[in-house]
Amino acid sequence: MQPRRQPPPAPGARAPRPAGPGLALLLWLVLQGAAAAPAGPAEDPGAPQAVGLPRGILQQAARAALHFFNFRAASPSALRVLGAVHEGRARVDPQKGCKVELVFSTESYNLEAGEDHLGKCSAQVFFKNQKPRPAINVTCTRLLGKEKRRQEDYRLYTQLKQLQSPFRGSLPDSHGRIEASLRPLWDLAFLGSSYVMWEKTTQFSQYYLAQLRSVNQWKMSGDAVDFDYTVLLHEFPTQEILPCRIRLIWYPGKPLKVKYQCQELQTPEEASGTVEGSAVAPTELIHL
Repeated sequence: MQPRRQPPPAPGARAPRPAGPGLALLLWLVLQGAAAAPAGPAEDPGAPQAVGLPRGILQQAARAALHFFNFRAASPSALRVLGAVHEGRARVDPQKGCKVELVFSTESYNLEAGEDHLGKCSAQVFFKNQKPRPAINVTCTRLLGKEKRRQEDYRLYTQLKQLQSPFRGSLPDSHGRIEASLRPLWDLAFLGSSYVMWEKTTQFSQYYLAQLRSVNQWKMSGDAVDFDYTVLLHEFPTQEILPCRIRLIWYPGKPLKVKYQCQELQTPEEASGTVEGSAVAPTELIHL
């Protein structure tokens, strides 16, 4: 069965990743005192950039905000993907980083035939100089109703609890398909990966979930489902494929618990992540 939505498409070509702190100062000199004009549509990477705004920074901020939103919502049925960026402003402090304020539209990650789950989000995203894990405050409206979301999450939870044997293989398959019976595994992997992608995003790099390589389901005495995933994250603009092992514990209506380890050269503070003890900005879910 062909899924309604495949992993988000790769963005257009990007400039090489800045390699040193001197570029941050250069960026500031370009932006000093200049407020960004309204952004063009997200789907047109070739459109002229707003004066003083680094190329792609609004889309970068919108995707980071959505990674954070998806993780904090902790609901596979509430997963969102980027529609278009409508407006935004960026300001750079050479000592601290880049602050972006923006408004963007979203779509439901799993659209059913004939449904139109559009929404709008406003966000403040602060990229710290040369550091991952931007600080984010995001508010989204026109979401799936609370009761409908609870029912959908519990249905998915029941499917996961009834799995008879651990999944072995990759999702999507070589033809880009995900069988309906395996869709809950992908959705949960997408949910857990959102935390990892938010933590690793900087103003110069962003991540997409490219593939789910393996899943191990742990036996727990409690009601939560406990999975150990191996995923491949596609990083832009370097085009690197980053393998990450993610341990995820989830129960409908409860905060998501995530721990991970990625195979790459990292500084000690980036080597692994966990949701426990993280100081994060609030996420607001408003149902209209």
